[in-house]
Amino acid sequence: MPEKRGRRVLRWTLWSLLALVILVVGGTVIWSQVGVMTAEPGPLAEAEQNPALTIDADAPEGVVLSPADGDSEVGLVFIPGAKVQPEAYIAKLQDLAAEDGITVVITRPWLNLAFFDLRGMDAFTSAAPDISTWMVGGHSLGGVRSCQLAEDADALVLFASYCANDLAESGLPVLSLSGSEDGLSTPQKIADARHLLPEDAELVEIEGASHASFGDYGPQAGDGTPTISDEDMRAQLTEHVGAVADALR
Repeated sequence: MPEKRGRRVLRWTLWSLLALVILVVGGTVIWSQVGVMTAEPGPLAEAEQNPALTIDADAPEGVVLSPADGDSEVGLVFIPGAKVQPEAYIAKLQDLAAEDGITVVITRPWLNLAFFDLRGMDAFTSAAPDISTWMVGGHSLGGVRSCQLAEDADALVLFASYCANDLAESGLPVLSLSGSEDGLSTPQKIADARHLLPEDAELVEIEGASHASFGDYGPQAGDGTPTISDEDMRAQLTEHVGAVADALR
């Protein structure tokens, strides 16, 4: 009897653990699909009408932005923020391709969360196999993930983000773009993680930019109020990231 009772307890324990795992996994999947911040239709439609820009939203690597003339020597793998639709970044990043000739691959993270996406750089750079020079970057949580991929890139660009791993001795060119009105990746959080970046990393705080200013998906809970226009924000992103690409050419 004690032996049978022990087997029953073991079976009950195993089934309980299995049920718990199913609940956790199922809950995570459901949560990752609820509240996804989608692209605002106006800025997206404008970008789609840009004659100097080619958009491939169905590429296996993600959303690929490339110059319409096909002349591109540098690429950027861009990882979206948590639960933000990749298309929400097209408008802000469009001039990197249309004006600066940078091929931009906006990834589609698994479950809309960068930390669940364990793919390496080659899973995204395959979108443009003729390009050998690649930057990696991302917005918010996507930037944290980009830091983990940086050793396989030629430069790192952080968009309202910071690293959790130590790149101080990497020798990697790093540009950190932040916003003075960011209520999530606050100026203080950016400063607190500064020691994880190389000494010569360039930190640029964009006056008037909030966390959501780096994309076009509407206001975000907990964020500050932006005072910069979308046009000026787009111009500053193009100028600063373009300068990194020019240094790599």
